[in-house]
Formats: sequence, structure tokens, C-alpha cells
Amino acid sequence: MVCLGAGMAVGGKAATTEDYRVGEAGRAEALATQGGLQQKPLERVLISMRGPGSLDAARGEAVARDIRERMSRLAEVESVGAPVWSADRRAVRVDVTMTGPELEGTEHVDALLAQTGQVQKANPDLRVDESGSPSIDKDVDGQRGEDLSRTEMFALPVTLIVLLLVFRSVVMAVVPLLLAVSSIIAGVGLSKLASHVFPDAGVGTNVILLIGMAVGVDYTLFYLKRDREEHARSGGTLSSATVVELAAATSGRAVVVSGLAVAASSATLYLSGDVIFDSLATGAIVVTVAAVVSSLTILPALLAKLGARASRRHTRGPAHTRGPALTSSVLDSVARRPMFTLGVAVAAMLALAAPLVGLKLTDVGQETFSRQLAAMRAGDRITAAFPELKSTNQVVVRADASRRAQVRVSLEALAGRVKTDPLFGGQTRIRVSADRRITVLEVSVPAYPSEKRAQESLKRLRAEYVPATVGKLDGAEAAVTGNVARSADYPDHQKQRLPTILGALLLVTFVITVLAFRSVVLGLVGVVLNLLSAAASLGVLTAVFQYRWAEGLLGFTSMGSIGSRVPLFLFVILFGLSMDYQVFTLSRIQEAVRRGVPARRAVLDGIGSSAGVVTSAAVVMVTVFASFVPLHLIEMKQIGFSLAFAVLLDAFVIRLVLLPALMLLLGEAAWWPSRRRTADTGREGRSMQTVG
Repeated sequence: MVCLGAGMAVGGKAATTEDYRVGEAGRAEALATQGGLQQKPLERVLISMRGPGSLDAARGEAVARDIRERMSRLAEVESVGAPVWSADRRAVRVDVTMTGPELEGTEHVDALLAQTGQVQKANPDLRVDESGSPSIDKDVDGQRGEDLSRTEMFALPVTLIVLLLVFRSVVMAVVPLLLAVSSIIAGVGLSKLASHVFPDAGVGTNVILLIGMAVGVDYTLFYLKRDREEHARSGGTLSSATVVELAAATSGRAVVVSGLAVAASSATLYLSGDVIFDSLATGAIVVTVAAVVSSLTILPALLAKLGARASRRHTRGPAHTRGPALTSSVLDSVARRPMFTLGVAVAAMLALAAPLVGLKLTDVGQETFSRQLAAMRAGDRITAAFPELKSTNQVVVRADASRRAQVRVSLEALAGRVKTDPLFGGQTRIRVSADRRITVLEVSVPAYPSEKRAQESLKRLRAEYVPATVGKLDGAEAAVTGNVARSADYPDHQKQRLPTILGALLLVTFVITVLAFRSVVLGLVGVVLNLLSAAASLGVLTAVFQYRWAEGLLGFTSMGSIGSRVPLFLFVILFGLSMDYQVFTLSRIQEAVRRGVPARRAVLDGIGSSAGVVTSAAVVMVTVFASFVPLHLIEMKQIGFSLAFAVLLDAFVIRLVLLPALMLLLGEAAWWPSRRRTADTGREGRSMQTVG
């Protein structure tokens, strides 16, 4: 609550339009801004008949005039355009440009919607629609909030049920949930403070909820698992405080290592040079830090208070080392034929990863939003009447004011080429800044930004028309922006940064594993297994969402591609979360090795003893991630699905099949270059030496 209070007191800092600029499109927008010609928040009002037939010209002009007069009186409005009739004369539209930066339109659009509502009420026989980026974003934000509320209502009770089945105690089941919720609350507060360094792009809360539930429950389960084992081993002879100290010396350090891995992996997103990924990284880091701190402070104190209850409940039987019967059966099968098992499992994972070859990335534009939103339905009617409004290419030119005539002649020549090209809509407009240094040519395209026609129009502009016209002017700087360029440049930007981020991610995973376990071999094993898991998950995501066969099953309309942010986010978060399981599992094996247990038996006992908590944590994670699949935003669906599937693979294939098979084949070599320790120290000493 202190973190939340501090965050609320200081307040957050939202990302600005400038923060989103990438690639040539971003450079062109910066040029346009220098001349005051940057994108402004724009709303469009459409007046049409409710039924068949054309709109009476006089009636349409009268209603349009009413709209213009009402909007012109608003402080939120900068200018109102003249009425524009559709080609079939069945509708007329009025464009309303709002004041302020492009991203702030959402905050002030209610005043415009209210006026449109009044005009609609006065003309019930007509349809008066309003749509634009501000009203669409407002509706999307509202829908996202409702979706997240439903997600919480689903995830929390299901998580509680899973924990009740694990612990058979209401009190002990509530503890992980409380830690997760408190971590999320603290994460929200910390994210507001962090936003003054890394501006919030509006997605931080989503990832805080997503990661907070996962790591909060994970870390608590690690502690509770060890706490129960120590109670069982002691037979009630040790005090609650002593048992908690033993748990803190082992699982406590595992939590720190796991938290460091998640935070360090998430931090690689800062290398993307993108405000959205910066916001995602910040959210993941702050909620992970909050979960780790809570696990090291609040959780031990709480366990000490609950110690007597835990002792009575958990000292009724011996501590098990091989886990559930199903786990033992799987491990026995792996132990009998590790090479064969490894080959089959790797082949299966590669088969799942195969669709990755055909992966297509696109920016998730407004055309993918739910048609349940009133602004989207209105937008569809507007673009049906005026198809040229679907997309726009903007050629921005900066040159000395003395050369404005040459710039205009060149842009008019470019416009002439565009008007005869079937890729374009044929409509153009030239705007010039007050100082005559910046000129913008707007070119309409009757296709949504992600569609092939729009993308081809951009390529032709950049590769042929611009170089052949304004590109030949000495001393002039030209660049292309617009919503088509934005949708193309953003995925390209991510593709360019992906190798750097992936390299940093692999390095972070390797270094943390090596430092934690003093083994170069285990560092390499961790990297390979994480890559295999991520590739398989991304391959399945491609098969499910890039093609249409699962649309009805999961309730979405395929874009024929994957959201450009999803693969990078999946890789980073999966690498971080998989370290939770890896640290907990390997630390159990390492404990046995240091006690002098033969390598083969150490692998089987270590994985067997950790299987229960890993499985329980995985079920909770899958529940949380899967709860994002019903969301309306396609990108959140893809993220939720891919993470849920990745966790399933990691817990049930990687940790129960691939890891033990590799460890059995490697034997003592798995711990190279560290030396094996003999069992000549007491249990407390061994606990302090182990990672977890």
C-alpha cells in the first residue's frame, strides 16, 4: 500500500506522440511537426439515411451546417471542415479537427460525441455517426478495462481452487494469492514512479497483472514447499522460526535468483528503442521486484505466525522425494531410455516450431478492433461511404523557403503520377507550413494499412515516385509517413532490433545460470531448452492465429499474421519465467549432488521432489495466461495463448522429459567446471550452500 500510495501521490507520466516515433515514418512526423503540420486528433461525423435511398441534398446540408455550428463553438475543436458528399450522394461527412496533440484527443472527445448525440436526437429518421481515432481509442480503453476486470474475476477464484487442491487448507491456499495481489498493487504504484523515467504507453497494467499473478504465486509455492518439507523432516521438533530460517536459506535464495532472472530478461526489452516495450519491461520488472521483496519479508513472517498450524497439518507423513505417481512413471521411462526419449521429444518440439518458417508480422491497427464498439461500427460506415479514408500516405518535404515553388512543382508531379496509379485512391492534398519550409502531400489509399494494396502503395512511393520527383531536389529532405508507413515501419523496427535483444537475452540467461550453479554446461543447457520451448510455442501460435481454422474455437478474426510485438514479448517473458522452474529444479538436484548422491539418482530425486510444486505453479500460470485469450484485443489474445502454451510445454515437456534426459546423459559433466562436494556437512550447512 505504501508503494501504491507513493505512486498515486506522485502520479504517472504518459507517453507522448513523440515517444512512439520509429523509422522513416517517425522521421517524417518530426519534420511535419517542425512546420506545425503534424497529425492532429480528428473526428468525422457522417450523416446518412437509415434505410435505402439517397439523402436529400438540402436536408443533408442543413444537418451538416448544424454539426459545424455546434462543433465550432467547442473549446476542444480547432477547426471544422466543409461538408463532403460521398460519390453516390447517399451520405455527407464533416471533418472535425481537435486541439492539442494527437494522443490527447481521447481525453476531450466526449464533448464532441455529446453534440453529435444531440443532432442525432433532433433527426431520428437519419443516422448521425461519429468516429475517429479519439473516439475509437476511448471505446477500446473502456473495453480493455472491462476485459481485465473479467479476467481478474476468472483468474482469482480458479487460482484459489488450484491452491486449495494443492494444500488442502484454506489458510495456506490464500497465502500465495495474497502475496500475488499485494505484489500487483505494489507494482502498479511503482510503475507510476518509474513512468517518469520510462513513460507509460498504457500497457503497463496489463503486464503487471499478467506477470504479478504468475511470479507471486510461484515464489510463495517455492517457500511453502520447502516449509512443508522441513516440518515433515523435523517431526515437529523444530520451532516455526527455525523452519522458516531453513526455508529462507534455500528457497529464499532460489526466489532471489529467479526474480533476478525475470527482471534481467525483461530489461532486455529496453534495447528495442520502443516506448511500448519500455512500458512492458518496466511493468514486468517492478512487479517482479515487489514479489521478491514480499517473499523475503512478509512471507517468512507470515509463515512463522502460521507455523503451528503448518506443523500440525504437515507432519503426518514422511517427506517425499519422488513426487506424484505419474511423475515417477514419466521419470522412470526417461531413465530407462534417455537418448531415445530425448530424440523423440526434440523432434516433437521442432515439429511444433515448424510453422514459424511462414511467420508474418504486422502492426495491429484499428481494423482489428472489435465491431462491438460503437465507434468502430460508425467508422465502418464512414469508410464504406468514403473508401479513400481507410489509409493515407504523407510525403513530407523540408527545404529552404526560397525553394518552395520548386518543392510544390515536384510534389504536383508526384501527385500526377499517383492519380493514374490504381494502387492509390486518386485524391491528394498539399499543405504548406507558415514559414514555407515544410510541405506535406497527402495521398489517399482505399485499403486498410495492413492490407497488401496499402503496403504496395507505400513501397512504390518510397522506391519510385519520391526519388523520381522531390528526391531529385538538392538540399531538400523528403520522407514518407502516414498510417500505412507507421504500420510498415513498426514491424521492421522490431525485426531489426530482434537479433540484438535475443542475443542479450541468451547472454543474460546463460550468465545467471552459470553464476547460480557454477556450471557452464548447465548454462548452455538452459539456453538451448529455452530456445526450443520459445520456438515451439511461437510455431503453435503461428499455426493457430495466422491461419483461420481456430477462429471459431477461440473467437477471433485472423489477421493472416501475428502482432509485431508478440514474438519479442513472448521470448523475453518466457525466458524469464522459465528460469523460475529451472532454478527451483536444478537447485534440488544440486542439493542431492552436494550430499554425495550419485548423479543419476540426484537427477531423478531432484526433479521428482520438485515436480509437484512446478506442476501446481504451471497450472496457476496457465490459468492466468489463458484468461487473456477471451479478450477482445487480438494482440492480447495472442500473448495470453502463447504464454499459456509455453508454460505447459516448459513444465510438462522441458522439465519432466528433456531436462532429465539431458542431465542423465551428461552425468557428472553437467556440473563442469565446478567440483562435486561430498556429504560431510550438516543439513543446515548444505542448505546455506545451495541455491534453493
